[in-house]
Order: sequence, then C-alpha cells, then structure tokens
Amino acid sequence: MGDDTLIDRLRIDRDAVREEQAGRRWPVVVLIIALVLAAAAAAWWFATKRAPMVETVRPQTAETGASAGQASVLDASGYVVARRQAAVSAEVTGKLEEVLIEEGMQVEKGQVIARLNDETERARLDLSRARLSAAESALAELRVQLDDARRTLRRQEELNRRDLVSQSEVDRAETNARSLEARLASRESDVEVARQEVRLQEQLVDELTVRAPFSGVVVAQTAEVGEMISPVSAGGGFTRTGVGTIVDMDSLEIEVDVNESYIDRVETGQSVVARLDAYPDWRIPAEVKRVVPSADRDKATVRVRVELLEKDSRILPDMGVSVRFLEGGAETGANEQALMRVQTVPESAVYSASGNDYVLVVDSGRIERRAVRTGAREGGRVVITAGLAGNERLVANPGETELEDGEAVRVAGDG
Repeated sequence: MGDDTLIDRLRIDRDAVREEQAGRRWPVVVLIIALVLAAAAAAWWFATKRAPMVETVRPQTAETGASAGQASVLDASGYVVARRQAAVSAEVTGKLEEVLIEEGMQVEKGQVIARLNDETERARLDLSRARLSAAESALAELRVQLDDARRTLRRQEELNRRDLVSQSEVDRAETNARSLEARLASRESDVEVARQEVRLQEQLVDELTVRAPFSGVVVAQTAEVGEMISPVSAGGGFTRTGVGTIVDMDSLEIEVDVNESYIDRVETGQSVVARLDAYPDWRIPAEVKRVVPSADRDKATVRVRVELLEKDSRILPDMGVSVRFLEGGAETGANEQALMRVQTVPESAVYSASGNDYVLVVDSGRIERRAVRTGAREGGRVVITAGLAGNERLVANPGETELEDGEAVRVAGDG
C-alpha cells in the first residue's frame, strides 16, 4: 500500500494542468481584444477628425407665377416642327469631291458645305476666257486700223479740196473707213458674247459649290465623297438628291391636332404651357400662333400652330410635346412657371463644370456629385428643374472646396 500511495503522488493530474493553463490564457485574450478595440477606436477617431467639415443647405419648395391657379381649358399633344428646313443639294448633277458638314454642325448663310468635281467646267471656263481674250485683241487691232483709215480719209479729203487727188480716191478711203467701222461693231458684239459666255461658265462652276441657304444646324448628312448627287431623283437609286438637311432652330414651333369638337376653345394669341415628353418637369411658355383654317376629314381635327416663347437648345425637331391651352385667351399673360411648384437652392450651392451644372449631395457622410438642370435665378436663389428630389442635404459652397465624389465629410452641427 505504501508503494501505491507513492506512485499516486508522482502521477501528474492533467485536468489540473489544463485548468491552470486556461486560467493563464484569459488575461492574454482579454488584453488582445482590448488592443484591437483600442486600435479600431483610434482609427475611427483619426478618420473622423481628418474628414473635412462642410456647411450644408436643403432645397426649398416654392410656387412661382402670379397665375398659379389658372385653369386649363384643353389639353392636347403634338410635335415640335421646323417652319424653315431644307434638304440642300447642288443645282446640277455631279460627283461629290468634298463634304464639309456633319450632324450637329452650326452653319451660316452662304457657307460652303460641299463641292462637286469641277475639272471639266473649269476647263471650259478657261477656254471661254481665252476666247474672250482673243476677241478683245482682235477688237483692239480693228480700232487701230479704223483710226488709221479715218486719218487717211481726212488726208484724202484735204488733198481733194486742193485738186491733188481725184474724188474716187476719197470715196475709196471713205469706204474703207466705213467697212472698218462695221467690222469694229461686229467685233464689239463678239467681245460682249464672249464675256457673257465667261459669266455663264463662271456660274456653272459656282453651281458645283453647295452653300447653306440660311443659317441653322445640320441635322442629317446624306451623302459622302465620291457619290453622285442630283437636284432630281435619277440613276436608279444610286444618285443622292441632297448633301444634308439644315434646320433653322429659331423657326421651331409646335403643331397640334385639336379635335374639331373642341376647336372653339382655342384662339389666336391664347396662352399655352408646353411640356416636352423628354423633359416632363420643364414647362415652356408658348402661345397660339395660328389656327389653320382647314380640317382633316379623316381624323376630324384642326391643325393649330403654337409659337414657343422660349428658345432652348434642348428643344429639337420632331420631339413629342403636350400642351395645355389656358383659360382666358391672350389676356392671361401666363408664363412657364404658371401651375408649377419648383425646388430652389442658393446660387452658391450650384457650380458649373464642362458646360453642365452640379451640386454636391451629402449622403451617409459621403459626397455625391450630382448633375442638375437649372432654371430662373432671382434673389440669390436658382430654380432646379431636374436632378433633386427635394429632401437632399447639399454642400453650401462647393466652389470653395476641393471635395471629390465619394469623399467622407463631417456636417457642421452634427457633432
């Protein structure tokens, strides 16, 4: 028994060892967790302290226009059309040698937009000029001969008075002078004909240069270098009838088909609010320009032309548009803000870049660069017609900062 007791004393109690080791690990684990939390807290504190502080503003909703309660007597839809539009072609048939336009290009009246091959016509022009030069030289020679014949006639007449020559000599000199006068008149006519031929050939050469008939914007380029063009349709479909289409953007207006049952609600000069299908939040001031005095028997409609009172590059031909004919006719003086509630922000909250307007929206502590469309400016505020929902928080002075899209910021007043 004594030996067993001794052996039991020498045996290692592994459970006790594990408990002892576990007891030693807990402080280490707690220490590591504390260090991690401290590091995370330090990183968060460092990041938030480095994030720039910004002042913010919020959009305000306002109702504009003194006639905001004005009612509509008729709603209709139509399209934007150009009263001045031309498919430009050459006056003669020829092969295109140069095209100087492309879609979207602004052109001025008389500007060269294309050239046809003119080698043959220029050769004919050179020939006509050579003929003119020869005719003028022959005319100059005849004038010299006529001057000499007239001097000879005067001498013969003087000698005849002195009885030094016979009358026949005088008659011969007179006949020669008159003959040269007749030839001179004929040569002068030849020179004038040659000059007319030169002018005609110059016109033919000029017709091979295609020019813009009026100032406008190129909306279509319909031919390329090397193709044949003609003012009339010919060539079995292989000949183009024009170089391109030019639209005078200042002539844009709206055409609306109004049911003939309601045409009595429309009159010339009546105020209209138009909205493009592409920009439904943008109301455009307009007025009835003319009620066309003719009805479409198939559709039972009358065409109404509506003049746009505001010109804008966003208005394009063939765009769909809806119009509201306002109550009261021409005396209402409605404008584009009638019937419209808008968002306004301080002008300092909007900045421009690359021809567009932007604001900086603060969302969840980060910057979002957002494009907006602006309208009227008054009293230090600007109307935002598109781009904002109305509840955003905007950087008050983005032009004075160098904030980037996605950058973390702190909002003043949020702690």
